[in-house]
Amino acid sequence: MKRYRVCVVGAGWSGLAAAISAVQAGHQVTVLEASRSLGGRARTLPASADALLPGGGTAILDNGQHILLGAYRETLDLMRTVGLDPGKILLRLPLGLRFADGDGLQLPDWPQPWNLMAGLLMASGWNMGDKRSLVRALRLWRKNRFECSPQTSVAELCRDIHSTVVEDLITPLCISALNTPPQLASGQVFLTVLHDSVFAKPRKKKQTMPAGLDAASLMVPPGDALMQSAPWRAAGSDMLVPVVDLGALFPQAAAAWLREHGANVYVGKRATCPQWSGGQWQIDGEAFDRVIWATAPQHAVQAFSEYLPLAPKNLGLHLQRWLRPAKAMRYQSIATVYAHAPGLVLPRPMLALRSSPQAPAQVAFDRGQLGGPPGLLALVVSAPQGEYEQLESMVLAQAEEQLEDWLDGQRLSAIRTVVEKQATFSCVARMVRPTQQVAPGLIACGDYVYKPYPATLEGAVRSGIIAALALDETEGFVWKE
Repeated sequence: MKRYRVCVVGAGWSGLAAAISAVQAGHQVTVLEASRSLGGRARTLPASADALLPGGGTAILDNGQHILLGAYRETLDLMRTVGLDPGKILLRLPLGLRFADGDGLQLPDWPQPWNLMAGLLMASGWNMGDKRSLVRALRLWRKNRFECSPQTSVAELCRDIHSTVVEDLITPLCISALNTPPQLASGQVFLTVLHDSVFAKPRKKKQTMPAGLDAASLMVPPGDALMQSAPWRAAGSDMLVPVVDLGALFPQAAAAWLREHGANVYVGKRATCPQWSGGQWQIDGEAFDRVIWATAPQHAVQAFSEYLPLAPKNLGLHLQRWLRPAKAMRYQSIATVYAHAPGLVLPRPMLALRSSPQAPAQVAFDRGQLGGPPGLLALVVSAPQGEYEQLESMVLAQAEEQLEDWLDGQRLSAIRTVVEKQATFSCVARMVRPTQQVAPGLIACGDYVYKPYPATLEGAVRSGIIAALALDETEGFVWKE
């Protein structure tokens, strides 16, 4: 493989993954990040945004609450590459969407597929008809190899599942994973995520059902027994919740690793639009053999559109082809309402919330159980609607009503509401995504070009790895000024 001078524009998770992979391949890498914070759309807020808590003390806040899955193999491997131990920075929770009243699905900490069978059998709030409807759908999806028509939405995919299961499980899963309402969300992407997290074969040898267990003993361990004393491992369906801030979760260690291995990493340095000149790409007057553009898609569209009128004709054709689907993309917001009540401890680090237009939050995280100060909650609203003040007020009222048994008469104090206006792309059915190759030597990088997945950290990381592998591709392009 040839060795290139590579510029990676953007130090989010995809850009950092691309830079690490390129350095491992022997390329000379420069990373340019416009903001002062690493991590892109999964980052720690600046120190100036640290929250002041009632009664004293501060809390480090992130721009949102992220969950990884045990199926995020590339992300976990990349963490280990830069010297991190996933078992120390991630809390492993068996997959579950349990509400404060105890209803919902909770898988026990067992090997696949026994965990899913037991979880369905013991799901609270569902009658046998509800459970059978879900099992029938799962069997059909598995028979069809988790494939469906690109035109199929999640709502259409789940039309034969009983409404109780749809409301308690399918809708929260869809909104959490795809950040898109089921009526619009891509059924194929939903099936891919479901397969990779719940049904994909584990890397290790197939395990059998634990000895001595029968149907009568299929009980979910109280308190979501996590077996933290055992060697750290994660089934594909396990939820991995950070117990450190998002900067310490990966970006800071990644930047340190890159610098130690000879790469240049600059923060607070915004790259101008790329320009082709003299047989190389020019970024801020510096020449590079290859450019990996790892910004958010809307910023990529802005940069490439700015250069399009100036580009050589044959290069302009490549840019036009890439820009057409990229400009058609739509985006969804995510809001995180941070709230505090002294002494508040939820029964689990994460609880599902029953949501509606008047109660918009879907999940509550107890940050006190996740390495943060006691009593701090992160209340997450995927695809929020309405004004900022109204949203915060509705979320606080919703949390006080649904968590009243643990508030013990206290009121929640709003600490800060963070709204990421274009947090993810809308993962709708029938969407056409831009290709990873923008033009010869110019490669797009980010979760939005990794077609099998929605907007996830794993999709971003995989896209970065693939971008580094594509540095030699030129698609037979003939360079002309």
